Amino acid sequence: MDVDLIFKIAAIGILVAVLNQVLSRAGRDEQAMMTTLAGLVVVLMMVVREIASLFELVKTLFGL
Repeated sequence: MDVDLIFKIAAIGILVAVLNQVLSRAGRDEQAMMTTLAGLVVVLMMVVREIASLFELVKTLFGL
């Protein structure tokens, strides 16, 4: 796992937080919620990809 992944997740979190605040102040609460959910899905996809890579490494290591 790289530090790069942590920076990407932090950048997505900051961007989503700013967009959420801007949309909430503009009275577009539904779009703010959808932006938050989209950010969550993107981060979860990144994390799932890393976990899959970890499982492949463990399988290779133990010869399963």
